[in-house]
Amino acid sequence: MTGAGVQAVQAVFLLLLFFVAVFAGLARRLKVPYPILLVIAGLLLSFLPGMPRIGLDPDLVFLVFLPPLLYSAAWTLSWREFQRNFVSIAMLAVGLVLFTILGLAMVAGSLLPGFDWKSAVLLGAVVAATDAIAATSIARRVGLPQRIVDILEAESLVNDGTGLLALQFGLTLLVTGRTPSLIEGLGQLVFLTCGGVAVGLAIGAVVAWFEKWVDDGPIEIVISILVPYGAYLLGARMHVSGVMAVIACSMYMSRKSPEYMSPQVRLQATAVWDALTFILNGIVFVLIGLQLPYVIGQIVGMSRPVLLEYGIGFSALMICLRMAWVFAETYVAYALRRWVRKLDVQPPRPRQMFVIGWGGMRGVLSLAAAISLPYALPGGRTFSQRSMIIYLAFCLIVATLVVQGLTLPWLIRIMGLSESGHADREEQEARRVLATEAIIHLHRTRSKNRDQSSVFQELIDGYQKRLDAMPLERDRTTTGLINQARRNDAILTALQAEREALIRLRDEEQIDDEVLRTLQRELDLAESRVHTGSTIR
Repeated sequence: MTGAGVQAVQAVFLLLLFFVAVFAGLARRLKVPYPILLVIAGLLLSFLPGMPRIGLDPDLVFLVFLPPLLYSAAWTLSWREFQRNFVSIAMLAVGLVLFTILGLAMVAGSLLPGFDWKSAVLLGAVVAATDAIAATSIARRVGLPQRIVDILEAESLVNDGTGLLALQFGLTLLVTGRTPSLIEGLGQLVFLTCGGVAVGLAIGAVVAWFEKWVDDGPIEIVISILVPYGAYLLGARMHVSGVMAVIACSMYMSRKSPEYMSPQVRLQATAVWDALTFILNGIVFVLIGLQLPYVIGQIVGMSRPVLLEYGIGFSALMICLRMAWVFAETYVAYALRRWVRKLDVQPPRPRQMFVIGWGGMRGVLSLAAAISLPYALPGGRTFSQRSMIIYLAFCLIVATLVVQGLTLPWLIRIMGLSESGHADREEQEARRVLATEAIIHLHRTRSKNRDQSSVFQELIDGYQKRLDAMPLERDRTTTGLINQARRNDAILTALQAEREALIRLRDEEQIDDEVLRTLQRELDLAESRVHTGSTIR
């Protein structure tokens, strides 16, 4: 690349960062999820005269943006909730993808010009999977109940694998004209998924083992950034799902991180990753909006009103297909459990099902998949439906991100779905257990260090005060300590006892991973204050 080319790339990157900073700050002032406002801003900026043409390269999305964003999203995924909601997640991540493709194959030929059932299958494969980046970026910012957030995030992560597999099948069908058999399809799905998971777990195990010998913040942060790219590329090189490799690796390392990552490193890594994911997410959503001229320029021979009609109609059809599947699958599963298996289960909650159906947002992956479609087919035939697939995918992304994203908070309020009590109770109980474990540990240590009895008694009294009065109260600084170094050592051992109790509660599934991360951060900050000479909490 020449010097002028480097300067052009640098200018575009700085321009995108400027847009992200300005419009994300505006979104904060307006109390709107920033991904939504960034997409709208990108759309508006695309109409400005003189605005540089910033294209969306599929390789840029799949190889640069996707691995770290998937890794970050999977890191915060709760393993306990994933297990508990596995059936619902599987039905959405696998069943809904197939239902969407079949639904479009049956109706697209009569609704869209020039589409046969094969090109409709390819269209369904492009837009069937929800987007992990969009779900993670928006769901947590609009006040959704935690269970719905867990389901939407897990669905969007898992169905990336099924969506890409469906895209491969669609391309095979279109290019060769050969329809893969059911056995072949299931075998390929199992191979890609299980192979990707195996690669991810192997990388995670090796890195977690290596991390135990490293306790240096910058080095561990660099390793954490390299890991998702390594998992994705190795998975692709071994012809398995790189997406599943990244997800499996991230979930494994997240669960093992309390054992190999020191508090100081954990605080540094969290700050770096928060900034990195914000920057990457922001650039991605601005790029989506800026693609409007490119998308419109692909369509020839249709007026703008007709295009708008097709875009609105297709988006409405996709939303209806998702709603129909969510309600039908939930009630069928309930009937089977209640009447066939004779289980005493709670009836479905229509309000929660509606929000799950309404929360199926698409993002940059669908657009990148559409743009990656070939211009021509073997034999020199032009793939004439490519431009319409790109346009319809773009319309669906805008509709689900902007319309559904903006209306989600309103729906949650009018449906009364705000549920934080369960997580609060778990967190409060975890705090009680941690304080109790610290008191027991300090009592044992005091009996071995009677010359420092006053130091340990002071700490015991502080923990007892917290235990007796929830929420936590700040302990007052005490004076007249015999030995501050011994006191700090006692504090650190008490904090370690709390950490061990916290991990035990997580492993016994008494608390969620989200509660563990919240309390773990408090313990890390407390230890950081001890090292810098401040008072414990």
